[in-house]
Amino acid sequence: MNETIFRAVLDALEQGQQAALITIVQTSGSTPQRVGAKMLVYADGRTIGTIGGGCYENDAALKARDALTTRRPQLIRYELSDDLAEQSGLICGGQMEVYIEPLEPASHLYLVGAGHVSACLGRFASQTGFHVHVLDDRERFANRDRFPDAAEIVVDAIPDALARINWPANSFLVVVTRGHRHDLDALRAAAGRAFRYVGMIGSRAKVKRIFDELLATGCPAEWLHTVHAPIGLDIGAVTPAEIAVSILAELVAVRSGKRAPGMSLAGRA
Repeated sequence: MNETIFRAVLDALEQGQQAALITIVQTSGSTPQRVGAKMLVYADGRTIGTIGGGCYENDAALKARDALTTRRPQLIRYELSDDLAEQSGLICGGQMEVYIEPLEPASHLYLVGAGHVSACLGRFASQTGFHVHVLDDRERFANRDRFPDAAEIVVDAIPDALARINWPANSFLVVVTRGHRHDLDALRAAAGRAFRYVGMIGSRAKVKRIFDELLATGCPAEWLHTVHAPIGLDIGAVTPAEIAVSILAELVAVRSGKRAPGMSLAGRA
């Protein structure tokens, strides 16, 4: 059974699926499963494997789904008492500890625009575990010399490039193009898709102008509310490298399930 679990874990990581692994790490007395038994729980409630069945397994599965939101592991102790045995149909009476570990699938960062901020952010993000994809319509900017660690570099019209992407489940989108029109085209092409994070660089005035245009052309208001804009944490950044640091800090905070002071959402900007 563990071979099946491990294959499922690998598939979830490669496909960017949200899942948490539950493992029995300690038992005493009579328990339905031994130390090492595992169960994989997906965000939609599907499970593979078992830690013994019954209501305590259901409880562990619910806690595993909660862990996908908090991104924090948990150690849970269950007393398999007579009352619990009666509810679950399991005659045990022992104790069991399970470790719930949310898996962290590969985070795919799509940088739309390959200017100076993007070049810095691409380097920093690669060093912190993001798979970086670069999209721009200018080969003199979107190239291997400027983005040596990128997993992918695409030179094409931005709306066309975005339309072809088969977005992984754990996708982060950062729009840092060279101008208003390209930012507008990028957000319009991405609108309505489910991202782990989407953000756009620019002043509050620019953000409002672009969002007003998107709303006027039918972009869902609830989707625009998820956009972090102006992008990045407010750390007083000025240079391209400093701005990249502020953006990366926000990306890491989202990836780890935290909200940091200064995180901006358009609906509250």
